[in-house]
Amino acid sequence: MPTSGVPVLVDLSSASPSGMASRGNNATLMDVTEALDQEFEALLDYLKRSRGFDFTGYKRASLTRRVQKRMQSIGITGFGEYLDYLEVYPEEFSALFNVILINVTSFFRDTHVWEYMAGEILPHIIGNKLVVEPIRVWSAGCASGEEAYTVAMILAETLGLEQFRARVKIYATDVDDEALSYARLASYSEKEVAGVPPEMLEKYFEKSGRRFVFHKDLRHSIIFGRHDLSHDAPISRIDLLICRNALMYFNVEAQSKILNRFHFALSDGGYLFLGKAEMLLTHTYLFSPVDLKRRVFTKVPKGGGPVRRINMVNSPNERGVMAPPDYSRIRALALSSDPQPQIVVDLNGYIVVMSNPVRQLFNLNESDLGRPIQDLEISYRPVELRSRIDQVRAERRAITLKDVEWRVAGETRWLEVHITPLIAEDHTLLAVKVAFLDVSPYKQLQQELQQSNQELETAYEELQSTNEELVTTNEELQSTNEELETTNEELQSTNEELETINEELQSASEELETINDDLRERTAQLDHSNIFLEAILSSLRGGVVVVDQDLNIQIWNNRAEDLWGLRGDEVRGKSLLNLDIGLPLDQLRQIIRGCLNGEAHEVTLAAINRRGKTIRCDVACTPLIGTGAEINGVILLMEEKE
Repeated sequence: MPTSGVPVLVDLSSASPSGMASRGNNATLMDVTEALDQEFEALLDYLKRSRGFDFTGYKRASLTRRVQKRMQSIGITGFGEYLDYLEVYPEEFSALFNVILINVTSFFRDTHVWEYMAGEILPHIIGNKLVVEPIRVWSAGCASGEEAYTVAMILAETLGLEQFRARVKIYATDVDDEALSYARLASYSEKEVAGVPPEMLEKYFEKSGRRFVFHKDLRHSIIFGRHDLSHDAPISRIDLLICRNALMYFNVEAQSKILNRFHFALSDGGYLFLGKAEMLLTHTYLFSPVDLKRRVFTKVPKGGGPVRRINMVNSPNERGVMAPPDYSRIRALALSSDPQPQIVVDLNGYIVVMSNPVRQLFNLNESDLGRPIQDLEISYRPVELRSRIDQVRAERRAITLKDVEWRVAGETRWLEVHITPLIAEDHTLLAVKVAFLDVSPYKQLQQELQQSNQELETAYEELQSTNEELVTTNEELQSTNEELETTNEELQSTNEELETINEELQSASEELETINDDLRERTAQLDHSNIFLEAILSSLRGGVVVVDQDLNIQIWNNRAEDLWGLRGDEVRGKSLLNLDIGLPLDQLRQIIRGCLNGEAHEVTLAAINRRGKTIRCDVACTPLIGTGAEINGVILLMEEKE
């Protein structure tokens, strides 16, 4: 048997029963595969209906592998079972989308590519614009924003900060809302900014704790928004479109649709920047390579193609009017074109065809046919045509003049002038057609749309500013809440201290109550003693006077009142020696002083009682000795002698 490597076809119609069994097994396997495909398509349809993510344009093999990877992580084997799981646990959507939408990006990823862009592409874009014209960049599939901030830094370095703020708008889009929310914060870890050159890190980022935050004033030039490349309308008038390593996840049909939208989005001469895993080998009619190694392409404008110079072949007739070559062919070609206001000029510059709409628009008449275009006002108003017609004849390439202003009866109209070479089947250049397309309604709509876009951008920036203010307010509220929690803890601590003090006060109060009880008991005892003492003093036959060390009266009994005529409440607390009574107190001064020194004395004195009767009074002086053997005063016992 030869072994040339060519596949050998086997006729299964003559196979054995075992072969028939194999054929049956193959049929069963195909049925299982078809059932799995149907379950997977049902899952994709559910994702589209429930969450708005349409993955039908993604490559099936890659998409199936990613979904199965997520299913394995939670222990599910079938797509139908996984659909049921999503219905019960909606939080699973976030985990699934994070697996499908691989957000792999970094600052200055593939450094040599960004160096090429900074050195070659951006200077070319800026050089082709006036200093007041805006520069618009679209970062499609921006993930967490590193790519958008990278191109912002490069543009700021190229233009300068003031020009960057005034002219640059960077539209950064993705389908992953979580990634967009992270990108809007513009806050990255030390690991995430590792690819940023140190001088740019210091210039364009502010350090906040352990994170780096992109400058707020430059952040206003970057607009983040959700955008599905396979379904949403593209952003227009883009000078640089960056879409790196996103197209490779889509199938051929979806890629073709997306690339057509990219072609529409880019301005003429705009650049497309793809990832190193992507090529445009089958879309050369849309984009031409600028640098294949770095995957940089430019937009191919419509109507482009090779050019070549031609020679003029006609000459004037006897009347001095150029004889047109085969007017029937020229008219046929002109009439087959768009029914717009138009003229046809032959190779010698004579008007050979003139449509009715162009006569009305520029006030031409039948007599102008066959005249040189240079003799007519239309050759220079509303736009200079002669040099453009010569260019088309020389290059055999159509050109379009846009935004041509034309005032008719006090009304401003906007025209698009298409100058097209008329080439026969044998590639002979016959004439040049000039068609005037009235685009005033579109111009008005474009101006309104531009104004609406500016208003939307302003509103979006205000919304971003409001969102940042809300984030700041939230942080302040969090800080206030933390302060309140701290204050609450301090109040709890103070309350515990107050409770401790209260317990101590209660204990002190109880002790004070006990002391008060003791005092009341002692007071009662003292009152009882005083009553008993008064009873004793009242029972004595003589007068009793007790003085303290300062000779102030402390006790004055009833018998003393009866002897000298003074009540106890009148003399108590007064000096004994200052009383005006009939007892010669001066004679008692030395005796009392002696008692204070511990000497007892007795003396008989002549006195006059309260009735004015002269009596003899025995006075006995005894020291008043306290519990500690100290002398606290003197006891005087006075008794009238018979």
